[in-house]
Amino acid sequence: MKSSKLFALLFAAFLVLFLAACGSGNEESTSGSTDEADTESTETEESDASAEGSASLEGLPEAFQQEPLKIMVVRKIGGDDHTAQYLAGAQQEATALGMEVETFSANGDTAKFHDTIQQAIDQKYDGLVISHGDDAATADLVQAARDAGIEVVTFDSIADLKEIEGVTLTSQDDEALATLVLDKLVEEHEAEANIGYLWVDGFPPMVRRNNIYTQVTEENPGIEELERFGVATDNTTVDTQNAVAAWLNKYPEGEMDAIFATWDAFATGATRALMEAGREEIDIYGIDVSNADLQLMQEEGSPWKYTAAVDPTLIGAVNVRLLAKKLAGEETPQEYSLEATLISQEELNASGEEVNMQTLANVIEGWGESDAFLEDWMVTLKENNAN
Repeated sequence: MKSSKLFALLFAAFLVLFLAACGSGNEESTSGSTDEADTESTETEESDASAEGSASLEGLPEAFQQEPLKIMVVRKIGGDDHTAQYLAGAQQEATALGMEVETFSANGDTAKFHDTIQQAIDQKYDGLVISHGDDAATADLVQAARDAGIEVVTFDSIADLKEIEGVTLTSQDDEALATLVLDKLVEEHEAEANIGYLWVDGFPPMVRRNNIYTQVTEENPGIEELERFGVATDNTTVDTQNAVAAWLNKYPEGEMDAIFATWDAFATGATRALMEAGREEIDIYGIDVSNADLQLMQEEGSPWKYTAAVDPTLIGAVNVRLLAKKLAGEETPQEYSLEATLISQEELNASGEEVNMQTLANVIEGWGESDAFLEDWMVTLKENNAN
């Protein structure tokens, strides 16, 4: 009897332990299932996120879905605000499109300009933007770049580059720039004026502006050129100021009516010379614009009445867009000119506040805006890179 009771007690204990062990096993099994479910859920979320990321790249050219493309922007002239803003515009646009970009200004040094282009070729950059290439050696380098499979866009460079397959030549509409201000000079001086001419040969945009100047003066014989000066160095503004100061000693008040300056570095030097000499009766008609130019035009007594320009930041951006289209394998034009705008001192002063490059659009409608060559995939790329 005692044996039977002992057996029953032992069996009951065994049964309790067995059931407990089964319960523990079920808990482990349940816990394991939960962990597996969590893992599957995480993997699903990651997969969904990956799919979402992939979807955001839909429609982008293949070249922009791989490693960042490397481009270089090389400019021959420098030392002026226009160059700084041009390079900044190119830098900002390239970065927004996810490209690696380097910018370089040779400050008028031809050897450095050529060497930098050659280095970009040797280092196998994907694309080049070349500004103010003005000689046969530059054309040879552009040909070498194209032979190496490098895409090229040029700004204000020699027409010989048209002969190289796949290259796009961009420019400001130089004929329009010169026409806008010269028409004002002729109009306001009733086609009778003794003038100084600030111009330098050797650069394609200067050649185009001079062609208009020659045409206008031939059509208006009452516009008589008294003096001419022009250099393109990293000291252009000071050299111009000294040259115009010498003119003022030669021509007393009433003998010179106006100055036509084909570059803002010239206009700046001329304005400083006139203001220092108290000769603000001589009107200045210029080309190009920058923050420093706008400030000078708005100074009390400034003789700088008009300037015709294209936003240099926009020029840099449009050049990069064209290069991006080439890298994407899309069709681009052989030539493209950016539209010119006339800016008057009267408009600036009438605004009631100091105008700079950022607020100029409040005075000049449409200033600094262009969707030229801005493709939908570029907008998508910019939005992705901004996040």
